[in-house]
Amino acid sequence: MTDANRAPAPVSPAVSVPAGDRWNVLSIVGFVISLVGFNIVAIILCAIALGQIKRTGERGRGLALWGLWIGIVSIVIGIIVVISVVSIAASNPNLTVQ
Repeated sequence: MTDANRAPAPVSPAVSVPAGDRWNVLSIVGFVISLVGFNIVAIILCAIALGQIKRTGERGRGLALWGLWIGIVSIVIGIIVVISVVSIAASNPNLTVQ
């Protein structure tokens, strides 16, 4: 018998997890980073994660949205605090820090 007549070896099916059961890693990382305080990085990661989730159907959309919102709100609050401190310091020239 030659090799051409031999039946092919059975191939085991590849075990794959459906996309709906997998979590998007960038959404998790972006959410955690937004809680730590690196807000610009978190906004970028969460925006990328939202695009990946839309394309692949993975889980984690809520985490990505929360990370995005926490990052944006934190930056806005930081800007408001800086403007307030600068305006208080500018309006009171006799103010000294001890």
